[in-house]
Order: sequence, then C-alpha cells, then structure tokens
Amino acid sequence: MSQPLRMAAVAAALVCSSLANAGTLTIESWRVDDKGLWEDVLLPAFYKANPGITVKFSPTAPPEYNSALNARLTAGTAGDLVTCRPFDVSLDLFKKGHLDKLNGNAALKNFPESAQVAWQTDDGKDTYCVPMASVIHGFFYNKKVFVELGLAVPVTEADFFAAMDKIKAQGKVAPIAMGTADQWETHQIVYTGIGPNYWKGEEGRKAIIAGKKKFTDPEFVKTWDVMAKWAAYLPKGYQAQTYGDSQNLFGTGRAAIYPTGSWDISYFEGNSKVEFGAFKPPVAKAGDPCYISDHTDIAMGINSKSKNKADAQVFLNWLASKEFADLYTNKVTGFFSLSKHAIDVKNPVAKEMIGWRNQCKSTIRLNAQIMSRGTPSMENEFWNVNSQVMNGKMAPKDAAAQIQTGFAKWYTPAK
Repeated sequence: MSQPLRMAAVAAALVCSSLANAGTLTIESWRVDDKGLWEDVLLPAFYKANPGITVKFSPTAPPEYNSALNARLTAGTAGDLVTCRPFDVSLDLFKKGHLDKLNGNAALKNFPESAQVAWQTDDGKDTYCVPMASVIHGFFYNKKVFVELGLAVPVTEADFFAAMDKIKAQGKVAPIAMGTADQWETHQIVYTGIGPNYWKGEEGRKAIIAGKKKFTDPEFVKTWDVMAKWAAYLPKGYQAQTYGDSQNLFGTGRAAIYPTGSWDISYFEGNSKVEFGAFKPPVAKAGDPCYISDHTDIAMGINSKSKNKADAQVFLNWLASKEFADLYTNKVTGFFSLSKHAIDVKNPVAKEMIGWRNQCKSTIRLNAQIMSRGTPSMENEFWNVNSQVMNGKMAPKDAAAQIQTGFAKWYTPAK
C-alpha cells in the first residue's frame, strides 16, 4: 500500500473509532432489579428527546457493586455514568478523582440544597452527583385488621401502643411483623425511623456531629426506651426471624403492622393480596411537630475518565427534568424524586408517604453522614445494641452509653 493510501486508511480507522464511541454511554449501577425498567421505559423516553445517543444500563449485584466499581474505575474500564450511593462511599470516589466536579452545573438547579448534601464534600463546596431519589420510612398496616378492630391510624406514641394492646388481646395476628435475626432493620428501619420525632430530626442529627449533643442525652435514650417496649408485641421467636420472614408474615395477613420504608411498596403489591395502607412514625404526644426519615438514596455522576462527557452531561440534564422525575417516581414505586418538580404520584400508598413531606420536616438516617467513618463502626455498633435492646438483653441507658463511648473513641467535632 502506498504511503498516501496507508495514511488515508489510518485516518479512516480513527474516524470510525471516534464514531463508535460518540453517542454511546454506559451506566454503572447496583440496581439490578431496575434493568428492565431502564431498558423498556426510561431509556426509550430519553432516546425520544435525544436521538443519536445510545445508553447501556450495566448493573452489578448490590453486595459487589462498591468493590467492582472501584476496580473498574482504577483500571479505566468503568462506564461513563456512575450511579452514586449517598455520603462516604461516593465521597471517597470523588476524593480519589474518579468523579467529575459538578459545581454550578445547570442540572443541579432543579434540586434543593437539602437534596444535594449526600453528594457534597463535608464543607458543601463541591458537588459530584446529580440527586435522583430518596426513600421514606414509616409503617404499613393491614386495613382489614384495623377495620375489624375499629382501629384508627395511630398518631401518637400512646395511640400506637393502645392499638398494639388491642391487636394482641384479640390474638389472631401478630401486632408487629418484625424480627431481630438480621439486625439491620432494628437500626435502619426502627431507630432511625421513629427516632427523629424525639431528637427533632436535623436539629438532633447535626447537634451530634457538632458535639453539642451526646447519644446519652434524653431524646436519644427515649428512642431506645420505645424500642424496648416493642418486644411485647413481636411474633413468637422473633429473635430468629429474618427480614424475609417479616415480609412473609405481613404479606400473608398474619401481622397487623409492618415497620418499613417506601422501597417495600412494590414488593407487597407484587407478592401479596393484603390490602395495606401507610402511616408515619407516631409523635411523642398530640400536637408535637412530626419528623420523617426521607433518606437520600441514589444519584448519578460522571466518570472523570469518560471519553464522552458531552453526552454524559446531556444525560444528567435529562435526569434533572420533570419527565424523568415523573417516570422514576411512578415506575420505581417507593423511590421518590428529590427534584423541585411537582409530581402526580399514582400509587395510593406511595402518594400517602410522599405527602408526609408537606406535613413533617424531613431528615436522613442518623449516622449516614460523617458518623460512620471510624472504629468501632457506628453502623455495626447500632445494629448490635439496637438488637440487644429489642431482645431484652440490654437496657436503653446501657445502649446509649455503649454507642457514645464507641463514638467518642475516634470522633472529634470539627472546629
């Protein structure tokens, strides 16, 4: 081949290679269950508005996602778009230079500051992921059981335990579908779900971080006091009952109340014939302001080594649109858009739960930000002591002391 022809062939190959990469994006995610939704609903909607860009949704199983993603990012083989977990996991990726800084990005204008905190540096100066959705904590209840016993949805702590007493006295179903075998529910669902009504949500959470409050203060101990009282209403053998067992118990109509989060709506609608509703965590006494755990759960950022950042930005802009907020909220039932867009939520239980945002002040899981960075692990410590409290093996004041002692071993509030 002559030199001019050889150069022309090389140039043509480079053009073809460039065209092969242009307009093609890959999304990294742990949401394996959402693959069909992305391919059948979300991406077709994106293509309609953005012809010429193709997107591959490439999920990894949740337990392996963090390590597998890290390995791909380090090797330079990760996708263009990275689905971001909240707080420290994604902050670590940003600090390692794996995620682009999005400060001033137009897509972020559609989200309140509170929605962005989970994907910002501790000082709030840098943002690296566009918020997508949150989950809301509360309780599901069996409507048939409540009607049979003439029960109203509990509003206060006293209402809640009065309902439990009535259900227990009837003896047909377990008052509460919950066990402590897996431990995580005692913290991520119960302690951080009911606790904000006692420590006043963000006020208490931020006071712990600032060193102005301790876990041994009354509002935190009170939450453990309430949890200890739950033991009398849990199913027989609850110490060996798993999360899946609890789902089955409520889903088959053998329990009246199920402490949970909005993520479980789709599970019961797909696997149960029980007609259920939702109520928010009861307040301590009538007239108290209410607080809900509206936990920032999922976002998306741009891989700093992506070779197609222009199209990746187009995709982030679409994530910030009303169209995406509407589709995601109504198709991924129980995952609520964090955007400012007004969404008409179709599912009645989801509509009830997202409505709590207008009735109560929102907060996030207590130790999600900053508090779980040291040793001993705050998350593991909470799982342990909360389970012991609910199993009757540890007094609330001792649980508080153990958590505070462990926290104080490594944490010093920022000056």
